[in-house]
Amino acid sequence: MSNQRRLGRGLEALLGRASALEIPTPTVGSTPAPSAPINPASSGASAARLILHTPEEVEEAASTIPVMDVSTANVDPNPWQPRSSVDDADLAELSESLKQHGLLQSIVVRRQGDRYQLIAGQRRLAAVRRLGWGTVQARVMDVDDRQMSEIAIVENLQRRDLDPLEKAASFRQYIKTWNVTQEELASRLSIDRSSIANLIRLLELPESVQAKLRSGAISMGHARAILPLGDENLQSSFAERIVTEGLSVRSVEGEVQEILRSDEATEGDSSDGEATGSTARRSGRPASKRSSQVAAVESQLRRALGTKVVVHTSSKGAGRIVIPFANHDEFQRLLEQITRS
Repeated sequence: MSNQRRLGRGLEALLGRASALEIPTPTVGSTPAPSAPINPASSGASAARLILHTPEEVEEAASTIPVMDVSTANVDPNPWQPRSSVDDADLAELSESLKQHGLLQSIVVRRQGDRYQLIAGQRRLAAVRRLGWGTVQARVMDVDDRQMSEIAIVENLQRRDLDPLEKAASFRQYIKTWNVTQEELASRLSIDRSSIANLIRLLELPESVQAKLRSGAISMGHARAILPLGDENLQSSFAERIVTEGLSVRSVEGEVQEILRSDEATEGDSSDGEATGSTARRSGRPASKRSSQVAAVESQLRRALGTKVVVHTSSKGAGRIVIPFANHDEFQRLLEQITRS
């Protein structure tokens, strides 16, 4: 019997058919050949082989293109850029510099019909508009939709004024638009896949918690700590306590860990022999006492996988690791996380 048949219909439906997409190592400083815009619905391996550019590389690549004057009113923002505002104090300083010295570096745009879309130079364009200039010097590059979205992502990673949810939204939009995995995006960005996964998971939090994260009332560490709870009401109440009681990330992690253990005990799923689920329910205490080593392992696994993990051990050293999942998407995410090399 083949391995595929032994999987069973239910698990096979979750796993789906395996498919591989080779992602070449990004070439720093290289310039892709001009190409027609890519249709997201039909993008495949060829689309995934585009070269990802940093803003500095874009400016360098554009430096050989002739400069032309374009109307400031005809330049639109990058549609994949999650934030279009510029710090007012920073803008005032740059505007004053432009008044004294002029525009020393042209902006970079692409042509879109009878208008243009900004590729690089957001602050410069904002300063020019602040001064009331009707035109701005620009270099026009031939860049397709996917390259535009990649440029925006790299720029977002470098910006400290973007909150984690804005960065997460740009990751999720790219993955959805171009039908790639988190692993593929991580490879193109040259960052760890868990960083992408942890950011995107923040978007699963209820809006009340996301609002506190945006405002800085709670930190990303706090938000990640309450993610494994799963229940939106519990997550919201925890976030409120963090604000009102000033709870540290470590204390939140400890409380969440105890809640998850108690939840597991009430399901009657204990294997270490010290207490059963029914005993735990009657006495109102967790099913068993856990060693600090087991607790540390559980915490390490939860941080690595971004979800609830419970470790059961027996006095003989045997045990099991329980990693529940709520739906197919979460299963697929966990599978990729566990099996990645």
